[in-house]
Amino acid sequence: MTGPRARLRAVSLVPSLTEAVALSGPPGLLVGVTDWCTHPGDLDAARIGGTKNPDVAAITALRPDLVIANEEENRAPDLAALEAAGIPVLVTVVRSLPQAFTELDRLLTGALGLARPGWLTDAEKAWAGVEAVGTRRAFVPVWRRPWMVLGRDTFAGDLLARLGVVNAYGAHPERYPKVPAEELAASGCDLVVLPDEPYRFTGDDGPEAFPRIPAALVSGRHLTWYGPSLVEAPAVLARALDAAR
Repeated sequence: MTGPRARLRAVSLVPSLTEAVALSGPPGLLVGVTDWCTHPGDLDAARIGGTKNPDVAAITALRPDLVIANEEENRAPDLAALEAAGIPVLVTVVRSLPQAFTELDRLLTGALGLARPGWLTDAEKAWAGVEAVGTRRAFVPVWRRPWMVLGRDTFAGDLLARLGVVNAYGAHPERYPKVPAEELAASGCDLVVLPDEPYRFTGDDGPEAFPRIPAALVSGRHLTWYGPSLVEAPAVLARALDAAR
């Protein structure tokens, strides 16, 4: 990478995009990331708060050329405040796997001027080879107290559909509806899919609420992140789903 864009300074407010940029760009490209940005583990960048409560003043002080955001993970008022401070903000929209690939390409090769990373091509190939075996109807909690599940038009729901899992609430008018546990337990589903983020469901926290329904404990990073984790996500998720048969 040469020219003016080689000196870009970026702040990422999206953990999965932080990993994508860090593994695709030169050292020093990312100057600020959220407290929730855990990958890669050796990331050297200032911490600027959470995805929902970033420190706008701290971000401004870093003098970034670009702030990387997502329409679902970040709050519009925070992004508006950054733009009012004269900082360009790229807002990604990711509600399906094809859209994730398009947005990653737009960010990495377009906005940041990077060479297309090999992992992005590998991820496309990995998912192109997926063949769903069977069809199971499931609900997918993402929070507890109150119970919230995946509804319509979600990235995670699209990934599961490609692996043969039909979201029982995929036609719900809300994207993340609140549904009482009693209704979920009586839904007649073949499976409950429990990711470990944003709520950290575990073998001791989640399955006991639905004792008559097989539970698949899955990696939230592989189900909800759009970045390098997509390369291994088909295999990782398929193993977890198969274990719940």
